[in-house]
Amino acid sequence: MNSLKKWKTLNSKMVLDHRWCKVRRDEIELPNGKIIDDYFVSIKPDVALVLPITTSKEIVFVRQYRHAVGEFFIELPAGSFEPAKESAETAAIRELQEETGYTAQELTKITTLYDKPSKDTNQIHLFLAENVIKTSKQNLDVTEEIEVILIPIESVVDKVTQGEICVAGTVAALLLGLSFISY
Repeated sequence: MNSLKKWKTLNSKMVLDHRWCKVRRDEIELPNGKIIDDYFVSIKPDVALVLPITTSKEIVFVRQYRHAVGEFFIELPAGSFEPAKESAETAAIRELQEETGYTAQELTKITTLYDKPSKDTNQIHLFLAENVIKTSKQNLDVTEEIEVILIPIESVVDKVTQGEICVAGTVAALLLGLSFISY
């Protein structure tokens, strides 16, 4: 039924293998026979992203600077992890606590999405954390300076449509996660 065919990898070479950035150069053959010798793929770790909701029906967001675009963004707590070393659930709980000081009382897997499958290898694991409570101070990495922001659930959609919340993974988690709860 499906006439689409996968691309064939003829050769693959790691061209950048740094702790923070890994890039592979593939030589591929397209289904039409055309050879492309410089298709670059970014090898990225998976991401655990959490939609944390307090008992007061507020969503716990983080606001932080993102150097690649030189701006501050309001996002949901998230972080990378290696699936061979840590489960997505464990990473979600850890990232929520480290970035915000909040602890999840209940954690539900929403879904797993691909970030940018045309060029990136990673997945984003989305979780809903209900009844989160503040239990500690933030435990930030040296590169992190994070402001914790609580936003009432009923205000979030307006903030997305007004462009105040505009990071794709965060918007996807909000869209999917809010369908799980009644507010």
